[in-house]
Formats: sequence, structure tokens, C-alpha cells
Amino acid sequence: MKVLIVGGGGREHALAWKLAREAPSLAIIAAPGNPGIASLARCHPVPATDIPGLTRLAQVEGVDLVVIGPEAPLAAGLADALRAAGIAAFGPSAAAARIESSKSFAKRVMRGAGVPTARAESFSDAKAAKSAARRLGAPLVVKASGLASGKGVIVCQTVEEVERAIDLMLRERTFGAAGAEILLEEFMEGEELSLFVVTNGVDAVPMLAVQDHKRLLDGDRGPNTGGMGAYAPVSLATPALVSEIVERIVRPTLGGLRETGSPFSGLLYTGLMVGAAGPRVVEFNCRFGDPETQALLPLMESDLLPLLLASARGEPLAHHTIRWREAAAVTTVVSSRGYPESPQLGDRITLPARAADGGVEIFHAGTARDSSGELITAGGRVFAVTAVRAEIADAQRASAAAAGAIQFAGRHFRTDIAWRELDRHAGASRD
Repeated sequence: MKVLIVGGGGREHALAWKLAREAPSLAIIAAPGNPGIASLARCHPVPATDIPGLTRLAQVEGVDLVVIGPEAPLAAGLADALRAAGIAAFGPSAAAARIESSKSFAKRVMRGAGVPTARAESFSDAKAAKSAARRLGAPLVVKASGLASGKGVIVCQTVEEVERAIDLMLRERTFGAAGAEILLEEFMEGEELSLFVVTNGVDAVPMLAVQDHKRLLDGDRGPNTGGMGAYAPVSLATPALVSEIVERIVRPTLGGLRETGSPFSGLLYTGLMVGAAGPRVVEFNCRFGDPETQALLPLMESDLLPLLLASARGEPLAHHTIRWREAAAVTTVVSSRGYPESPQLGDRITLPARAADGGVEIFHAGTARDSSGELITAGGRVFAVTAVRAEIADAQRASAAAAGAIQFAGRHFRTDIAWRELDRHAGASRD
């Protein structure tokens, strides 16, 4: 078989790594890929948003499946173009991808389906938005409705902060077209959780729940980023809670999307806030999350490829189950200086020798080769370092140690990924 992976980040490196491990004879192609993916696949310099170019590449190569990593090509209709050309694609149509590309659309689907989520109002006029902010009061969350690479969310504790966030998005266009429409959303208390499900539009196969760390600095301080690390499993996500999320949130959402004429197939990412009122939706994404995927796939014992193929072909998924290792994974993201506002690019990288004890994977997220072949930084998030150990505390230590062994100017990483889980374990020990 031949598979094309679209994208060039840490998520795509993890997907290529998983598929190569489970099916060594599989021919993997990536576009555009990155230096890490290049050790596993043939890379073609076709941008992830070049819909005609990617469709031609898939046709010329005669691929059996295209796995679409990032949200931008999904929102631009890559899955539609591939299916029109008779090529199986893992990922939703552009219409279904609106569950991520338009937060306003997602709210309408959730309201229609009775899915628990925060109350929100949409605005494209700054004056009207500020008037609503004064009426609603603080705290509030201001969100860009469109795609903003995980950064278009500002949590505001005062009305003045809300008004400043409104100006940033609607007047100063800090997030470009993504912030042309915004949401003023109720602030939800609780703990965040991410649950991925693979779906054909009706059946839903849940994966392990993961917890992401969005803030730049230890202690969940600093600006929001695309994600500074993740871990799994999360003890908060009991089997009963996962079942509740699937039945109260995932299935009604899939039904709501079918009713809009936009059935969803692929990977539905459900971002949740778990509080006293139970799980409520923070956001949906239309693809594998990053860096959550880098924490999940090293724990996956069963094969991923049959699940992706079945979803892409619209086959039943009810008989598919996923086996997981009895272990914990912690992923630490190593970012460049200036991330997330203005990351510095082009710094030369020194990678450590491979750990002798194994269990640590370094996924390339934002790297490239310069004219002399040296590895350099080429993005805000440069690496995602995943350690798998029997115990979560050991996984955290191993991940942070391996992240610290990567050297380039101004490199930054958090040392406290999985801190909530460690607190829970400490509390259970005291009890």
C-alpha cells in the first residue's frame, strides 16, 4: 500500500512514525514533510494548502489513502477534491470542517443538537461587541471565529480586558481574517480535557483522553499557544465520563452535522471543560490535535491504518476497538525564542544522541535544512519530545530531560507538563 500524509509538523511526524512501525512495508509519502518525516517517508515540496498540487501528487503516485493532518487544507476542501478524483481521504469535507473553521457554525450545531457548551454571542462589529460585553460582564472569553492556529482565544477577567481583546481582533485584525467575526463566550470553570474519536459520520470510536497545556510558561502562565505539551492517560477521564462524552456530546454533534447536510468523517477532536455541571464543549477540531497526537500514538498498541482506511471508505466502525499500552506518555514541546508572537527562525540545532534506554521519541515540528544541510529552526514549535514510562512521574522527568538535551539559541520548554495528574496522584497517596 501507499499512503500520502499531508502536513509538515509534529503531528504528521507522529502519524508517519506510527504507520511505519506497524506496517514496515508501507510506502509513505509526505507533502511537504520535514527532516524528521524524511527519515520515514519520501517528501515532496508541495504546500499543505495547494489543493490542486496535492491532488495531482496523489494521482501521479497512485496512493491508496491520503491522511490530512492540518486544519487549513481541510477547510479549503482538500478532502472534497481528493474524493472527486476517486482517492480515499481521511478527513472531513470543507462543509463538515466548519465545526472548527467557524466557531459560530459550531455553536449553531451544538445548540440545535442540545450539546452542553458555554453560552456565546457572535459579533463582527466592535461597538456592538463592547456593548454586549458591558451587558454580560466579566469574566468572558473572546474567541476568533475562524482558524487562528490555536491562538485566537483571550480569557478576560475584566470588561476593560474584554474591550481590548475586541479591538485586537475586530479593529487591529491581530488574527487576520480569522478574527473578522468573534464570539463573546461564558467563562467556564473546571479542568480541560481532549477526546479524539474516529468516525465515519455515524459510528464513533473513542481514543484515550488527553490533556493539553496551552499556556507558554510553567504554572499555566503566559499567553496561549498552539500547545506546549500533553499527556495521557488522564485519570479524570474515567470510562463512565468517556461514555457520557460520547453519548451526550459526540453522537448528537455528528447527528447535528448530518442534519445540516455536512456529515463528518475523519477525526473529530472534542475539547472539553469538565466541571461541576459535567463535561461541556470548549471547541471542536476537525483533525488530530497537536501535540496531543504525539502523546497518544506511542501508547497505541493496535494498528492505526485499518481504522483510518475504514473511516475514509465510509465502512462500519462498530467492530473496531483500540488497544492501549499500560503506561503513561508525556510530551514536552520545545519552542523557539519569541514564540508565540514572533518566533525566531533559522537557528542551528544540536540534537542529543538517542537515549540508550529507549522509550523517548523526538518528533520534528518546525525544522528544516539550510543550504549546507544543517538542521535549523523553521517554526514556533520546533520539537515534541515524548517519553513513555510505566509511571507518569517518570515519563515527565524523562520527557523534560530529553527536551533539555536539545540545543539551539533561545530554546524554551515547560518542565511541568502533566502537573495536574501528578497532583492527583500525590493526593491519592496522601489519602
